[in-house]
Amino acid sequence: MSGTRPGALVTGGAGFIGSNLADRLAREGNDVVVFDNLSRDGAAANVAWLRKRHSRRLAVVTADIRDGDAVAMAARDASVVFHLAAQVAVTRSLSAPLEDFDINVRGTLNLLEALRRRRERIPLIFASTNKVYGNLADIPLAVQDERWQPADELLRRRGIDERRPISFHSPYGCSKGAADQYVLDWARSFGVPTAVLRMSCVYGTRQRGTEDQGWVAHFLLRAMAGQPITIYGDGRQVRDLLFVDDAVEAYVAAWRAMPAVAGRAFNLGGGADNAVSLRDVIARIGTMLGCDIDVAYGDWRSGDQRWFVADASTIRRELRLSAPIRWRDGLARLAASYATERASRVGAAQ
Repeated sequence: MSGTRPGALVTGGAGFIGSNLADRLAREGNDVVVFDNLSRDGAAANVAWLRKRHSRRLAVVTADIRDGDAVAMAARDASVVFHLAAQVAVTRSLSAPLEDFDINVRGTLNLLEALRRRRERIPLIFASTNKVYGNLADIPLAVQDERWQPADELLRRRGIDERRPISFHSPYGCSKGAADQYVLDWARSFGVPTAVLRMSCVYGTRQRGTEDQGWVAHFLLRAMAGQPITIYGDGRQVRDLLFVDDAVEAYVAAWRAMPAVAGRAFNLGGGADNAVSLRDVIARIGTMLGCDIDVAYGDWRSGDQRWFVADASTIRRELRLSAPIRWRDGLARLAASYATERASRVGAAQ
């Protein structure tokens, strides 16, 4: 790092969104500390990519968010914290709920307490999730045009806004929801300038999706490899897709808007214009690749939402964000990035 000024701390900075955010911050001249235990697939490759691009502005702390001393040390000189380190899969939370709690709740408290002990008021922007709203079972839905859709036309056109009561389902929903509320309360109780971004379905470059998390990337990678795809549920589930560059823009804008947005939670997603079903995405991938995709169906997963579309009008208005990238364009960009990576690997092997 250049050492010219305190930098940005990005927990989970070797992950999908974190590495894209770290890259953006460093490109804009900020020193960046990436805090990550490097446990997820692709994390080491993301660190190598960041080091190649930003060797003078990047520091990497290989540590776990559950280690309070390591967290406090990393946060000691930060001028802003972006907290993305998390256990991110509902399925993992069901098989290991104590681990899920320790990472998502205790880890977040470690970070909040490190900032509370600072004499300066250091802003923190937290990556929350639409799962804090539960499975939305009270919203009447019907299948229209092969998608689950609300019977309420206004809700269908606008999506879920921040007035929706939170309702936690699954251990993952509970742990992320609890962390979400702790982050907001540290602004109220202790004056730490925090903001929460409740993200819908973020996808994009540097994502290594799996069956458990990151389904858009997972579908695309499977199709490009000529492998079958398993859908859990009927495939008519609807999500609003947000390309990672648009998500990163929101995080940076929230930081710049501090302290005006302190203590507030915002929904962040692609909105109704980018609301698509799983079947829609698979069909588009088949068209792009010019192939038929073998699809199988499994049982619905616990807590899965048949429909979720975020009303992100508040965050776009208050942070002056541009309209998000259309999902078909974003999917094409993601496919192109994977093709480039594959070509690079083949070239290196020859």
